[in-house]
Amino acid sequence: MSNVVFITGATSGFGRAAARRFAAAGWSLVLTGRRVERLQALQDELAGRVPVHVAALDVRDGSAVTRVVAELPEGFRRVRTLVNNAGLALAPEPAQTVELSDWLTMIDTNVIGLVSVTHALLPTLIETGEGASIVNLGSIAGQWPYPGSHVYGATKAFVKQFSYNLRCDLLGTGVRVTDLAPGIAETEFTLVRTKGDQAASDRLYRGTTPLSAEDVAEQIYYVATLPAHMNVNRMEVMPVRQAWSPFAIDRDA
Repeated sequence: MSNVVFITGATSGFGRAAARRFAAAGWSLVLTGRRVERLQALQDELAGRVPVHVAALDVRDGSAVTRVVAELPEGFRRVRTLVNNAGLALAPEPAQTVELSDWLTMIDTNVIGLVSVTHALLPTLIETGEGASIVNLGSIAGQWPYPGSHVYGATKAFVKQFSYNLRCDLLGTGVRVTDLAPGIAETEFTLVRTKGDQAASDRLYRGTTPLSAEDVAEQIYYVATLPAHMNVNRMEVMPVRQAWSPFAIDRDA
């Protein structure tokens, strides 16, 4: 029986790249996401190589999360790795100009969605035991503040602390937990954040070398396949061409 990985947000970016990486290693895949046509395309691409089960899922819908986990077919129920990838950033402008609905969408997806999926799969992961892994996709924004990060950064700080606290509660079960925190990476992230502004996305990545989705997927696979006695608590990964800025200071004219 092959190992099973359960990936949320598998229709693009890190999630889709992770699906391909685990498939290359022979893992069975449970792929979830909101865009059914993309899920089907990914299943068509990978099903000739490994077993693939897809399920349309918006992680903000707690009852849907419970149903998808409960209805996993035979052969996909013994999940060894959960990749909590579904998430988004919105409204990269100052907090005082942001619509409340954008804040709530980020909280519902990045926090409520992540804990709902984790809660639903914890019994399975504990049953799997030694070597089981939860890989939570955080962000450098959960550690390092910057203008326009407001609630997005706060949700990723939650991911970091939730991951640490899970480690405490899961001690003795064999289940590992990692907060994987990427820096700038060229995916659809900025398109979503700017509500489809391709020019803004192009400006962000122009003239530099960001991480790729495949770079991050490789790290997801790495932490999930370490020897069973090892746990990476937090992995922060940035491109060499990204670093920190000095403190901003408001000065009199």
